[in-house]
Amino acid sequence: MISHRKPRKTGYAGSAAGVFLVLGGLVFAAAPQAAHAQSAGVSDPLNGAAIEALRVVVVNPGPDAAVAERVADSVRRSLALFPGARFSKEAFDLQLARARRTAEVGGLDYSVSLGSAGGVDVEVRVTLGDSAATREARGRLAGDPNAGSLLLDRNGTYIVGKFDALGLYYANNNSWYGQPGPLLAGNPLVQGQPSGAGYRDWAEAYVHYGVYGITPLSKQVYLYGGLSGITAASSGDELFSSKTRTHTGLEDAYVGLVGGSTDASGNRLVYNLSAGRQKFTLANAFLIANTAANGHDRAALQANARWAADNLVLAQVSYNRLRLEAFYLDPDELPILDSGTRLAGVNAEFRPSPDWMVGASYVQATESQATYYGSTGTPLGGRKGLRVYDARFTYAPAGAGAGPFGGAEFALQENADFPMKAKAGWAEIGYRWPAAPWSPSVSYRYSYFSGDDPATSTYERWDPLFAGGNGEQWVQGANHFKVVQDNNVIAHRIQVRLKPDPRVEIVPQFWSFRAAEANNISGNPALSFLNSRDYGREANVTAKWFVSRKIYVHGHLAYTQPGDAVKRALPDKPDGWFSVLMFVRYAY
Repeated sequence: MISHRKPRKTGYAGSAAGVFLVLGGLVFAAAPQAAHAQSAGVSDPLNGAAIEALRVVVVNPGPDAAVAERVADSVRRSLALFPGARFSKEAFDLQLARARRTAEVGGLDYSVSLGSAGGVDVEVRVTLGDSAATREARGRLAGDPNAGSLLLDRNGTYIVGKFDALGLYYANNNSWYGQPGPLLAGNPLVQGQPSGAGYRDWAEAYVHYGVYGITPLSKQVYLYGGLSGITAASSGDELFSSKTRTHTGLEDAYVGLVGGSTDASGNRLVYNLSAGRQKFTLANAFLIANTAANGHDRAALQANARWAADNLVLAQVSYNRLRLEAFYLDPDELPILDSGTRLAGVNAEFRPSPDWMVGASYVQATESQATYYGSTGTPLGGRKGLRVYDARFTYAPAGAGAGPFGGAEFALQENADFPMKAKAGWAEIGYRWPAAPWSPSVSYRYSYFSGDDPATSTYERWDPLFAGGNGEQWVQGANHFKVVQDNNVIAHRIQVRLKPDPRVEIVPQFWSFRAAEANNISGNPALSFLNSRDYGREANVTAKWFVSRKIYVHGHLAYTQPGDAVKRALPDKPDGWFSVLMFVRYAY
């Protein structure tokens, strides 16, 4: 990893409701990085999830089946989405606006449900009738007070308001293994008296409000944009702070162009160009996901309200099963930890069949003030000049069918300015039974993030950049991730998915963590020099309940047992760490 300051030397040697209530109503949300204060990104688990299946259904097909099929296919082409694409409510609402201009489409509605592999299934329901292009304007700006969040729908122009509200409760027993002193020593995020030994809790809340719209420039080209803000608050004994605080700031502020065409053979070309403050996830979040930071003066550490980068310039092109994208990213880091990092990169993904995906990425740090340190605490070089090469594949039965699934990824980091060779990767194998009671799946994942071997002249510690996402992606361990991020770590994970109800998902996880190297400079200062490579173990369980399209309830429980590496590094015997979270989110 990297540091923004020289490492500090220390004296320590280195039915839906029934199911949810059975779990006590409290189940897990993953944790923030201790260095970056980024949480697990669970406040809206559907946004950003991979689309496993997209179905278009005509609810009133009439006697002519050919007409219904033709209209359904036109809607599919207008949506221009394929399995594997990331779902975004704001973007999908705007894509539906394009589809509403299809001839003979009188109305469109959709639903999003949990997929069998951690993604989402999307069903679009088409009502045949007069096209939106020929109907009178509707929405609040057209004088309809009962239009809900719809502001205007007229001649292809679609403007919708956004209002989300979230309330969260979080508690720890013996956070930081009951010893926040050594584990938070020198951490600039500390304000007042953070959570530590014993039972401590706090509350968070935020509201996200804004407006999003799309309008046609031609039959095949559309202009779209979004503008929103977030007001957040925190109170209580949080992981880094006991300070009560509120913060209001700009979130989304972007514009873009989207267009495409379908030839006579059915080949589909779609392009999207956008720029401004917006969220970005590269592939599966292994390299880039947390493009904005929360916590400290911004509050909402665990609610993880903010995702929009300070600036993202993004170009995407899809042709049938091939997807290409190029980006320039300026993340919205906390001012107190701002490294000035700027990233540029390209990504390609191809599906040779519905079951398989292969992908590759290249990322370069064009600017950064972040510094890498060697085993003696001496600066070796900076993040600027970092080059990342990544290749990956996944396999899953098409159509969420039963059977084995898995994947693997390998990435290499070098630097143009000094000798660096860091490695990271993972491999996963699992099996799912979607037709069985509770639709279970079970998987095992091995992940490796290199540490720096002081016996070599090459720097080998993996830089996690802005990886993360949620606890099923690259926030490895609800509690453990607060102490050890995605570098100098080997993690074993067993994960189970259960769906006792179509609106409920339960995800137990079991983790074991080891250090890749005994040298842990640039990690937590209390663990800079390890006398054991055993970091510890964690068991956690997450519950997700989609009460309705507007209301989502989420909870977690997690218990982390410190390993010998932690026990030998801390001055006193560390305690087991228990955490509990619950939040309710309302989306208007």
